[in-house]
Amino acid sequence: MVLLVGSAVAGTAGDIESYARKISSLVDPAKLATLGERGANSRVEKYVAILAEAKARGVAPKKVAAKAVVFVGMKGKAAVLTSQAMVRNLVIAERLGCLDSEGLQEMHRGEAPTVRRGPYRGEKLSVDHVIPRAVVPELDNVIANLELMPLKMNEGKNAKIGSRQVDLARKLHKAGLLSSEGLRVVERKRK
Repeated sequence: MVLLVGSAVAGTAGDIESYARKISSLVDPAKLATLGERGANSRVEKYVAILAEAKARGVAPKKVAAKAVVFVGMKGKAAVLTSQAMVRNLVIAERLGCLDSEGLQEMHRGEAPTVRRGPYRGEKLSVDHVIPRAVVPELDNVIANLELMPLKMNEGKNAKIGSRQVDLARKLHKAGLLSSEGLRVVERKRK
């Protein structure tokens, strides 16, 4: 019986592939590049809901995210950074209590759920650009640069660049997700 439970937690290859296919069109860099300003924001909400659904059914979100980026042709560091961001957003949504049935319904529609836990309880969840789009617009719809946070916290962040943003910019540049000029802009703006 323990072996059955253990295998259910990992999910089957078919389960992983099924969820990954649902997510792949939401995180496809070619499709994201055609979207307008903040066009990927609703896609973040949607893929988090799908990862939450997979997790609830015993399918490992890390495996689903990793497979989804492979389906869209991402490789190497770009794939790793993107899949890590996807799983991080699932964890954030869980910690903020956004994955109840109402929140999941909203997220499946690409809408912001309400934060149900913590000091920002009652606020809407929003999609933040870790490296602000005002600083480097080319990262507007890059999944590895998008992170969930309560709206009030996001609004208070503004276009600040600190060590976290510089570190991420360097990683995104090495992964081919940020141009050399974009990296220079971030490094110059550091406070």
